[in-house]
Amino acid sequence: MQLTAPATGRNTARDHDGMAVASFVLGLVGLLVFNVVLGPVAIVLAAVALRHGTARRGRALLGLGLGVADLVVLAAFMQADNAISWSF
Repeated sequence: MQLTAPATGRNTARDHDGMAVASFVLGLVGLLVFNVVLGPVAIVLAAVALRHGTARRGRALLGLGLGVADLVVLAAFMQADNAISWSF
């Protein structure tokens, strides 16, 4: 007996498009707050979306770039303050 509906191609494609958009948004927000968490999450979501062939490839690439930028900003502020957290 099957309790859940089988995944259709349309739903999984929409999920991967959502991952691409989420990676972009999280990468953008991560430049300001919680970049130690949001940067890696944005990178992973973008990589999964790109691997599964999202229709929003540009957003996924931007999310990937912003996730990497989050980690670069974190590293720069850590170098300047000698601490994991930073503030304005």
